[in-house]
Amino acid sequence: MNLSRAERRSRSERRILEAARGLFAERGFERTTIRAVAAEAGVDPALVMQHFGSKQELFSRAVQDAPVPEGAEPGDLIERMLETLGVKLSGLPPASLAMMRSMLTHPEAADSARAALGRQIDQVGAVLSGDDARLRAALVTSIMIGVTIGHQLLDLDPLRDASQEEIDRLMRPCLLALLHDQA
Repeated sequence: MNLSRAERRSRSERRILEAARGLFAERGFERTTIRAVAAEAGVDPALVMQHFGSKQELFSRAVQDAPVPEGAEPGDLIERMLETLGVKLSGLPPASLAMMRSMLTHPEAADSARAALGRQIDQVGAVLSGDDARLRAALVTSIMIGVTIGHQLLDLDPLRDASQEEIDRLMRPCLLALLHDQA
């Protein structure tokens, strides 16, 4: 089967993002290199830079929730969100931390965060059923932000000391309850 150039590019980008998510979650931002991501994805490092331009941009794209496929089940959404949370808890780069710190006091940072989070809420809400689907998507997104802030900015002892597996185990039922239509 011959793939178009756009299809090959899209597949390469997805492989790079999957590799980056795994490595950022395992090693954190500082210890993850473009070369390591390229090796994990089976591509040349120059291709990673061509797609993303910088390690910061690669990280920013990797920690965004991947587009939600049509007909996704709530359980699949939760697993994807928890995977992304694991990447964020492993260490955000300075630019992301600065944006998080600034989003409550600087209008430009708030606009940027609001736009990114709005896209995530729209994607998740689109696959949920019920009149309150978008609200439930916003609540799940807000919980994830709260955990990230508690861990990264406030350095709350219980969050800092807990393993990713423990956080996932405790959050999964809560998030699943929100994503299921209660009507």
